[in-house]
Amino acid sequence: MNQHARLSCAPMMDWTDRHCRYLHRLMSRHTLLYTEMVTAPAVIHGDRARLLGFDPAEQPVAIQLGGSDPAQLAEAARIAEGFGYQEINLNCGCPSDRVQSGSFGAVLMETPDVVADCVAAMIGAVSVPVTVKCRIGVDDQDPAQVLPDFLARVSAAGVDRFAIHARKAWLQGLSPKENRDIPPLDYDLVMEMKGLFPHLHLSVNGGINALDEAADFLRKGMDGVMIGRAAYHTPADILLDADARMFGDPSTKRSAEEVVHMMLPYIDGHLRQGGKLGQITRHMLGMFQGRPGARGWRRHLSENAHVDGAGTATVLAALDHVTQQAA
Repeated sequence: MNQHARLSCAPMMDWTDRHCRYLHRLMSRHTLLYTEMVTAPAVIHGDRARLLGFDPAEQPVAIQLGGSDPAQLAEAARIAEGFGYQEINLNCGCPSDRVQSGSFGAVLMETPDVVADCVAAMIGAVSVPVTVKCRIGVDDQDPAQVLPDFLARVSAAGVDRFAIHARKAWLQGLSPKENRDIPPLDYDLVMEMKGLFPHLHLSVNGGINALDEAADFLRKGMDGVMIGRAAYHTPADILLDADARMFGDPSTKRSAEEVVHMMLPYIDGHLRQGGKLGQITRHMLGMFQGRPGARGWRRHLSENAHVDGAGTATVLAALDHVTQQAA
């Protein structure tokens, strides 16, 4: 899993669902994929098949849990491992009001001993890796003091892999969307942590928009790079070359057009089970970003995916906007 974590797609609420992950896996065999965050109580008491189910073709896939109660997180981790997830990740980075009110997410940066208790309980409950995604600090904290203390305390409890979003989270005064852009990035601090904790596997996250940037972080000594919005909005740019460039495996190289055709049987299966085309194609809108015909592709899917009877023919008609431009 550490090798797969050389490049990972960040967990993103409302985005990295099972359909998104299936699409991403067709573009990269090796990149580590994450679920959306699922709260521990939801895993324990909710519809597990809906919340946790995934296609085995998505592997390697990790689940991100939210919570701050060690016993709940341990039970949720045990359940998730039973579903086949190969890693359990604890969210210590989400700044939303809903997450704060539940005393988890980025607010946990203020209580590293609580995080240590949580991960220790999770590690005791599962045999797969337990990891943490965090910020460099929150609000008025000094990241240069807070981050190394957080890593030291949590790693002492048994975690040896962290993904660090190189921004503070402002829990008061900024929206979750603003927290993804406004706090300044401090990549240097994250890279300093690799020097302080050479035994830990550290991935840098936040504001990384291209494979060139990701490869540069690896050359500078980081163990991994986690990419979020760029992997979602321009998946072909990030993922189609990822296996060759980040993992040294050119054998899985495909074109964006090939990936679309490979999605068709999956789409058919989803529709036979009563699903809607738009539930899948909303994740495919950026497949041809920057290429001739991309606007027609997006427009056709946006206008037609929710029409009664929409199916694979709708996708192929959208693809015609790209192939005709290429011709």
